[in-house]
Amino acid sequence: MEGVTLGAAGLRATARIVATPEGLPVLEGEGPLALRRTRARGPYHRVTVVGAMSAPLGGDQIAVEAEVRSGARLDVDSAAATIALPGRGGERAHYDVRLTVADGGELRWLPEQLISARGSDLRMRTRIDLAPGARLVFREEQVLGRHGEPAGTLTTRLTVHHAGRPLLDQELAFGPAAPGGWDGGAVLGGHRAAGQLLVVGTEFMELPVAAELLGADAVLTPLAGPGFLVTALAPDARLVRRVLDDVLRARLLPRG
Repeated sequence: MEGVTLGAAGLRATARIVATPEGLPVLEGEGPLALRRTRARGPYHRVTVVGAMSAPLGGDQIAVEAEVRSGARLDVDSAAATIALPGRGGERAHYDVRLTVADGGELRWLPEQLISARGSDLRMRTRIDLAPGARLVFREEQVLGRHGEPAGTLTTRLTVHHAGRPLLDQELAFGPAAPGGWDGGAVLGGHRAAGQLLVVGTEFMELPVAAELLGADAVLTPLAGPGFLVTALAPDARLVRRVLDDVLRARLLPRG
């Protein structure tokens, strides 16, 4: 595992992607984060994140960095769900995602779900920096526990800046160490899966979207900037994905 640091509390590893109109000059995976160039149609470069080992485990510190330069189009997905697992000593794991998109660049970040297994403790932070003319389609989904088991502790924070100004800053906390009420009617309402779809693009400057209920447990919310956020809850991951996919099909061009 070249470039991976193994410590008493876990491993440290970072995967990096740089996309230009001509190709992928940087495609570096480490440890549990293997990156594969996969086939895409149209103008997109496509990268699939393949889990090379069980991670994140308690005590691990892993990160993914992606930079989309001017004129490039990058589509990132994953081969399977990410499962947060407990470590031997009950340490917290950290998973950081840092995404940057330049003017004229486009990023479609559409990984599979993050599953919080019983006994795990994961802090996930996503920071996205968008230039004024950048375009973004970003999806994240959380599943609380594997089938038939309670959730671990999961805290996620999504921070987005557009043209140097804050566009979205949202934190979610689930599981036994989260503040009280996380599974009550004001938050999850007993559901076990949650998902968000964030879309940012210059077209929303002239044609902003209106707020819309997408059923009993999903809503589309316009942002104070060129984009919108869809938030969905459901008893399982399949139903959350259905809501988000319906929005993708109805409001966006087909994937490349």
